[in-house]
Amino acid sequence: MIDHTHAATASSWVPGADAHTDFPIQNLPLGIFSPGDGVRRLGVAIGDHILDLAAVAQHFPAETVALVVGQQTLNPLFSAPSALRVALRHAIFGLLSDGAFQPSVAPSLHKAADCVVHMPMAVRDYTDFYAGIHHARSVGSLLRPDNPLLPNYKYIPVGYHGRASSIRPTGTAVVRPNGQIRPKHDEAPAVGPTMRLDYEVEIGLWAAGQSELGKPIPISEAAQHIGGLCLLNDWSARDIQAWEYQPLGPFLGKNFATTISPWVITTEALAPFRTGLASRSEGDPAPLPYLDDAEDAANGLFNVFIEVAILSPAMKARGDRPHVVGRTYLRHLYWTPAQMVAHHTINGCDLAAGDLLGTGTISGPGKSSRGSLMELTLGGKCTFELPCGGKRTFLEDGDEVVLTGYAETGNYRRIGFGTCRAEIQPAPKI
Repeated sequence: MIDHTHAATASSWVPGADAHTDFPIQNLPLGIFSPGDGVRRLGVAIGDHILDLAAVAQHFPAETVALVVGQQTLNPLFSAPSALRVALRHAIFGLLSDGAFQPSVAPSLHKAADCVVHMPMAVRDYTDFYAGIHHARSVGSLLRPDNPLLPNYKYIPVGYHGRASSIRPTGTAVVRPNGQIRPKHDEAPAVGPTMRLDYEVEIGLWAAGQSELGKPIPISEAAQHIGGLCLLNDWSARDIQAWEYQPLGPFLGKNFATTISPWVITTEALAPFRTGLASRSEGDPAPLPYLDDAEDAANGLFNVFIEVAILSPAMKARGDRPHVVGRTYLRHLYWTPAQMVAHHTINGCDLAAGDLLGTGTISGPGKSSRGSLMELTLGGKCTFELPCGGKRTFLEDGDEVVLTGYAETGNYRRIGFGTCRAEIQPAPKI
């Protein structure tokens, strides 16, 4: 899948694109945007600009035009065979790299700062996994010190069915949720705003194609059903969650908001950054046959770095940059995206473009690589400091959480994911 569009020497005539740390011509992420007229349309981020794809569709292969022109989501494009997305990627690359096209294509470029970005797809369904073993072990040790990982963890890519309707793109405020909270084990619960609002550093996996209800996707074909990645923050109200999660699992503590970065970083763009799973620890069970594939074990992950930072109101007033509180890598997952897809569909559940899968919180083995405040503060027992003298255990009103990420390896150009950010607003009165 590595071709001329990944060459580190490839260059674009778009001003600033070659020096852009997120969106050089090797990336070409897909999304939905609206310029001044407010009409949503398909676009590609290139440097600090967005190319309106419908406006230049006369240059695209005929079989891809209907997937672009008149569309307001990426669902049709990601429902189509992957070969058509590759053909479209090649055509866009040619337009933005060959200076001969500049006179005709440049008028269809919009400054990103003047545009609004929207949800890239109409989310058909949402599943959140728990594939980060360091996070699972850290949180488990807080709840069950003698048995951090439950017996099923190393056999099953554990997940739960999330809420699709509350997924929003970067920049959408998150309202602090209300819910039932039990302050102490011997007290009755009360209703009020969460006091333990947390972020979760995740990667979102956008499904592609369409599987058939009742027909599992084999592990050897599962990677083909992942069309692209994004940054994902699956917010958590830890105190609400702690009271409600037994016996059925997450509900109000999780369904109030999920924030994603708006650009779909295609698996085609990420081809040079594939990497393998870490070796399983001695004594770990081998994956069951439907989850076991040698190629997936060797190349089923991507070398993606993720950083999470917090910007408090006081920092914002002073003009400070967000303060980094965690750095981690996608390779810390225990399960690959293909294994998640294979397990998701082993019972016959169908998967289609517009389905979004969250990896679960991605933490590393050290304190600096923790992907949630639950881990960083040991469940609220410790505090950490922000600039301006602020201390935190969990998030306060006015705090803004910012996720950034990029893929980098070897002799290829770094490609970025953009930002996934949201500010916390006060809970409504009840």
